[in-house]
Amino acid sequence: MGYLKHESCPFCTLESARIAWQAPLALSIWDAFPVSQGHALVVPRRHAPDWDALVAEEKTAILAGVDETRALIKARHAPDGFNIGCNDGVAAGQTVLHFHMHVIPRYAGDVPDPRGGVRSVLPAKARYRQASTE
Repeated sequence: MGYLKHESCPFCTLESARIAWQAPLALSIWDAFPVSQGHALVVPRRHAPDWDALVAEEKTAILAGVDETRALIKARHAPDGFNIGCNDGVAAGQTVLHFHMHVIPRYAGDVPDPRGGVRSVLPAKARYRQASTE
């Protein structure tokens, strides 16, 4: 499988200092605009705009990259949890049209109430269960 690259894509023209982990089909990089200490992205080496454009082997490599990247972040930063996910498509908030999976370490107290996690992308729907004390 050849590696299709786009000169205008920030994930196709990476500086080696940003690479955290790498394998033949995927790599992880430190996020250029991290939302927390240790925030990384797992990307396919081939320029593919979204999840549907990836072949099965790339999807497997990305998921393995999530595991490897989590382990690296745990060793370096000792987070208390993780948010892992992707913005797949412009309507979902994707701004770089080269598929990437976010691995965002979370730390106790980094937000007042972390309940809902990734559900908070639609804030009105994030709180689907109310605690009995509220």
